[in-house]
Amino acid sequence: MTSNRGSTPMVHAEALGKQVTTTAGELTILEDVRLSVAAGESVAVVGASGSGKSTLLGLLAGLDTPSHGRVLLDGVELGALDEDGRAAVRAGRVGFVFQAFQLLPSLTALENVMLPLELEGQASARGRARELLELAGLGSRLDHYPSQLSGGEQQRVAIARAFANEPRVLFADEPTGNLDRGTGARVMELLFNLNRDHHTTLVLVTHDEALAGRCDRRLLLDAGRIVGEQAGALRAG
Repeated sequence: MTSNRGSTPMVHAEALGKQVTTTAGELTILEDVRLSVAAGESVAVVGASGSGKSTLLGLLAGLDTPSHGRVLLDGVELGALDEDGRAAVRAGRVGFVFQAFQLLPSLTALENVMLPLELEGQASARGRARELLELAGLGSRLDHYPSQLSGGEQQRVAIARAFANEPRVLFADEPTGNLDRGTGARVMELLFNLNRDHHTTLVLVTHDEALAGRCDRRLLLDAGRIVGEQAGALRAG
């Protein structure tokens, strides 16, 4: 499945497959997946539980390696790199948002967002983290720990952290999955505002039809194969 936004994709997969060995034998999770996502585009991967969505996201992000096929991320072939090389690509170009937030409980909201900036040696980490949290509507919650924040607030901290290093592409696995409808809508708005303002490519795995509908495209994954594509109908300008 290809994008019509340009000739050089930000994310590109060719004949991507993933098999794992189980006690019952070889299990195919993904088979012959082909897709391209343009810079600045937002794409939702949808499908039933067990269709391979999270596995696909992990392969596209370089968190896992395919059994066959290849992934190019911002023009870099991930399969040609060792784990340290893939980690370097992720650190410099990729942000992640997960359903389970994955904030460090011993750090405040501000410190959680500062962490990737400090790891990169950025002197302006505190100011950049404060700016992102204010954009996320959390300017009054900077010194709160995750346990003192609601689920929606924790997810907004996680999104602010994911955007801290201005990634070229953000991968999100069920970013509204643990949230009620109203809170999920606010998180969704933040994602697309940052996508628009920073021209960050978004690749989302979601069961949320409203979130999928806000994306430029949705790809339907069924039994490990992409079987359909639909343009998003609700994309805000």
